[in-house]
Amino acid sequence: MSPRTLLSLLPMVLTLAATSLRGADTRTDFLKLIDRPRVPLAATSLDVPASRGLTRIDFSYASDATNRVPGFLLKTSSTQRSRRPVIIVLHGTGGSKESELPYLTELAHAGFIAVAIDGRYHGARSRSGKGSADYIDAILRAFRTGAEHPFFYDTAWDVMRLIDYLVTRPDVDPTRIGLFGISKGGIETYLTAAADPRVAVAVPCIAVESFRWAVENNSWQSRIGTVQAAFDAAAKDSGITSPSADFVHFFYTRIAPGLDRAFDGPAMVPLIAPRPLFAINGEIDPRTPLPGLKLCCDAAQLAYHAAGADEKFIQLIQRGIGHKVTPEAYHQAREWFVRWLKP
Repeated sequence: MSPRTLLSLLPMVLTLAATSLRGADTRTDFLKLIDRPRVPLAATSLDVPASRGLTRIDFSYASDATNRVPGFLLKTSSTQRSRRPVIIVLHGTGGSKESELPYLTELAHAGFIAVAIDGRYHGARSRSGKGSADYIDAILRAFRTGAEHPFFYDTAWDVMRLIDYLVTRPDVDPTRIGLFGISKGGIETYLTAAADPRVAVAVPCIAVESFRWAVENNSWQSRIGTVQAAFDAAAKDSGITSPSADFVHFFYTRIAPGLDRAFDGPAMVPLIAPRPLFAINGEIDPRTPLPGLKLCCDAAQLAYHAAGADEKFIQLIQRGIGHKVTPEAYHQAREWFVRWLKP
């Protein structure tokens, strides 16, 4: 290569280097934000009767000094002692680990160890067992006190601790861990995968978005609607009767600092490169507006191209679909995991 050619490439090389450094800083800053003292996992497990040739194990582990996380895993009943790939499935707002049982069963029959946990203030981690009221209360408490980050961040930490637990299991291949999440769980998927390189493959569904774009373009209402009661109470606390974009930004800053700035989708999603990433969104989903989605995917494509891994990032926009995952999307997600995790 001639000196002139090398000189012409210098701006691109410097840009890629700067991008890599910013990414490293973003990951480090996010980990500092969600970090808390690590306590022993103190894991427990119990075999539970299952059907259709599957084995179910209910487990729990300590996420931090005050939180234990319940979960379960499914796998085919086999005497083989080989380590298997894992797919962790994260539920959406108001869901639970049990709500993902149909897809977990499908993944288990495909040869994976399929795992689900209850997110913060959901399922068995809520007083009601459903989570909506407790989740709203926790978010409002976070707004008022700055303590906890139940809006996405704390569950991302729980998933990292889940991986700490899974890699101790003799049936788990620690190099083949996949993460699949829907809506809230999809945001937790790309945040966790960005922060933790042990996530080998990620599939966030109806989740990849730019919170900043939505705030700045008056498209925040649908996402805020998932925690509307907490938002309304926070506005009332602040003496605001008609919340504007400025208050939405302030609300995010209190409950999930950086969500619409340093840790927004266009900053976090590219950090998953060069690991396989499949983003699934609905064309008319008001919670993930297409212009914001495009910002995320454009940034990801640049990162994957720079890493020489273009084929490891794809996106599916479900035509005419709003905020839901279609059976075809589930199927394509499973095939993506099969391709890269090879059960």
